[in-house]
Amino acid sequence: MKVQQGCNSSDMGIPVRTEEELRRNTVITPEDVLGLQKITKNYLCSPEDNVHMIDFTRFKIRDMETGTVLFEITKPPTPAGDKKLSDPNAGRFVRYQFTPAFLHLRQVGATVEFTVGETPINNFRMIERHYFRDQLLKSFDFEFGFCMPSSKNTCEHIYEFPALSEEIMREMILHPYETQSDSFYFVDNKLVMHNKADYSYSGGP
Repeated sequence: MKVQQGCNSSDMGIPVRTEEELRRNTVITPEDVLGLQKITKNYLCSPEDNVHMIDFTRFKIRDMETGTVLFEITKPPTPAGDKKLSDPNAGRFVRYQFTPAFLHLRQVGATVEFTVGETPINNFRMIERHYFRDQLLKSFDFEFGFCMPSSKNTCEHIYEFPALSEEIMREMILHPYETQSDSFYFVDNKLVMHNKADYSYSGGP
């Protein structure tokens, strides 16, 4: 299993972009999404843009200090013949429900398992941007490394969380699902996948 330490994406010197501007582009690059100042309202690419057939099949979050598993999900296999009937956006959105204690964690490991299609992938990168309302909390940047064709891959990304003020944490707890994230996936600096998530830290649904 590959272990990747996330780096904080720097927005210094990158022009500000809007979602409307990017939707007019034929190609969306890492620099484009680093210029976004708030969560997107819609997906910036379609499922058909995933020409490399990247499929995330398992995801696990653990506290790096204690090893406690905080969240784990495995994608069920698609029954034969059901692909045409499935929702094309299925699997692109996740809703997380955590307790307030999650906001005090400093380092979390996220293990992802994924398969790729029949062509090798040399430059597979994810940029993940977390917002509370329209405030950027943190931007993470991960490289997956080389992926062999028709392979199953496992990689753990290490998230270093920023220290948040008591006021911000209190607001995030009181307003579930107003904390959101965009996960942008690039192959050779071209956006091929876009997933979204929102978060509750109130300890309940």
